[in-house]
Amino acid sequence: MIRILLAEDDDVMREYLTRALERSGYGVTAVDRGTAALPLLEAEAYDLLLTDIVMPEMDGIELAQRCADIAPDTRVMFITGFAAVTLKAGKAMPQARVLSKPFHLRDLVLEVDRMFEVGSASGQV
Repeated sequence: MIRILLAEDDDVMREYLTRALERSGYGVTAVDRGTAALPLLEAEAYDLLLTDIVMPEMDGIELAQRCADIAPDTRVMFITGFAAVTLKAGKAMPQARVLSKPFHLRDLVLEVDRMFEVGSASGQV
C-alpha cells in the first residue's frame, strides 16, 4: 500500500483529503502542521508527502526541503490556494507537483494515481 503523509492545518480540509485518499486505497497519516510531520518522516517510510504550503510554525516548502534531506525517495506534492506561493514552491522544489485550491477531491486522487502510475479501481471519491 502506498503511504501518504498529509500535512494540512485546516481541520476540515485535512479530514476531506484523508477520507478521499483512504477510499482510493492509500494509507494516510495526517498531521496539522509541518513540525508534527518531521518526527514521522524520521521514524517511518512514506511514499508521498502531501503538504499545504501556508501553515503555522513551518511552511510546506521548508517541510519538503527537510523531507528531501531525511527521506530523499519520498515524493512531494504541494496544495495551495495562493498563486504567488505556487511559483515559490516550483523554484524551491522543482520536482514536486503543485495542486492549486480549489480542486475537486477526484482531481487530487487522479494526480496521486498518476504520480504512482496507479489506476483508480474504486472510482469513489
